[in-house]
Amino acid sequence: MVSIKRPLASGVAAGLAIGVLAVTAPASAATTGKPTIVLEHGAFADASSWNGVIEELRKDGYPVVAAANPLRGPAEDAAALRSVLDHIQGPKILVGHSYGGSVISTAGANDPQVKALVYVAAFLPAPGETALELTNKYPGSTLPDALDPTPFTLPGGRTGTDLYIKADKFRHQFAADVPAGTAALMAAAQRPIAQSALEEKAEVAAWQDKPSWDVITTQDLNIPADVQRFMAKRARAHVTEVRASHSVAVSHPKTVAGVIENAARATR
Repeated sequence: MVSIKRPLASGVAAGLAIGVLAVTAPASAATTGKPTIVLEHGAFADASSWNGVIEELRKDGYPVVAAANPLRGPAEDAAALRSVLDHIQGPKILVGHSYGGSVISTAGANDPQVKALVYVAAFLPAPGETALELTNKYPGSTLPDALDPTPFTLPGGRTGTDLYIKADKFRHQFAADVPAGTAALMAAAQRPIAQSALEEKAEVAAWQDKPSWDVITTQDLNIPADVQRFMAKRARAHVTEVRASHSVAVSHPKTVAGVIENAARATR
């Protein structure tokens, strides 16, 4: 088992099951004239973490798909997301939360239908970088002390370690500005990420040749704000800073949806 160094990588969510589409909108880009917004959750969450954002986007007429992220590793998870993207016709905006940023950076590369990338308290790795390496770049993450590592074995003998956030530490670590009852539900429904996913090197970076937007969370205990600022500056992203926890899509859905819509309008 690879030891977890302090401060550890991101806050994001995963699981062993691979879903395809968690949420779909009845409209399509072909009927609305607007790009489809594809949302990729991160570790320690699931697609329902986008519910508030989805409501705002659909209210404004955007077709939306929230994909289920396997949380096994950037390459494997990007392949799962690519299967979703290939099923959607027309222009698309990819949105990634936390570790989901690593996934959209891979899945969105070399796809002319992906018009923009929106990162939400997320990783923007360059080729050769890992989520763990980026988190360690500046101090501030308190995630290591909140983690509950759990060994797993898959059919075929594949083994590894899944990372959960301890239930009694979840709200403080991941969702400090979310109501206590909501945070408790999030903790119970969290999906784990494979520890190896945080140590896997990125192979491509779609942000290098596609426009990007970035929601930076200044009260983040998973990915320190200084790390987020470093990645956003390097990517020349359009930045919106929010005084929020890592779960900004839950606590500030209108703000996040507004940034996504700005990206959609700018690339039409």
